[in-house]
Amino acid sequence: MRTIRVCLPEADPGLIDQAVELPSSVFQHLIKVLRLKDGADIQVFNGRGDRFRAELTEVGKKQASARLLEQLDATPEPQLHTHLGLVMSKGDRFDYALQKATELGVTSITPLTSEHCDLRLNAERQTKKMAHWQGVIESACEQCYRDTVPILYPVRALRDWVEIQDSDVQLILHTAAQAPDWPEESPQSVSFLIGPEGGLSDDEVQWSLKNDFMSWQLGPRILRTETAPVVMLSLLQNKWGDFPG
Repeated sequence: MRTIRVCLPEADPGLIDQAVELPSSVFQHLIKVLRLKDGADIQVFNGRGDRFRAELTEVGKKQASARLLEQLDATPEPQLHTHLGLVMSKGDRFDYALQKATELGVTSITPLTSEHCDLRLNAERQTKKMAHWQGVIESACEQCYRDTVPILYPVRALRDWVEIQDSDVQLILHTAAQAPDWPEESPQSVSFLIGPEGGLSDDEVQWSLKNDFMSWQLGPRILRTETAPVVMLSLLQNKWGDFPG
């Protein structure tokens, strides 16, 4: 039988043998959809690296709680810190990229705007989108047994994001790049930039290169914006992270 896992940010090692009230979205999933009852065994993680065995309690028509029974060993995070700067896209493509990047161990993600970005958000829509994307990331952590939720930074302009990066290795993926050599020394952190379906403009590429980004080409075929993070993170985790070589 599969283990049912939920993210409860309020869960804390100091609350063992105490009940934590379920957020409405978690209540809806566990009680209304899965129809779990009092005493049901679940796992809880707080997104900061702590995992617990818990049981449902105080199940009512509109709310329920999880009693934390014991702290469990958490899944180790990759030693390589990766920051994905991804230009936003319409539909479920961006959701897919966030989900798979989370499964592959990305440390942080920043949604970006760019010259060819096809998604424009006003303040209200941006707030709703950020909440939705946070939910996508947390759900991916539930599924893949990851106990630390990647940081989702606010939406930024591509040029602004490029300027503030200070990772050991900084990569810009674009089709005009030559196939580069891997850096000789293993870095502790990597930032990588992936553009939209329409691609990055020449000015954006040049701006990135002026700010210490290296051009990177994944291969002879053009990858979709939601596919590139999957391939790049797989390569990075295999080369310097926690995927076996």
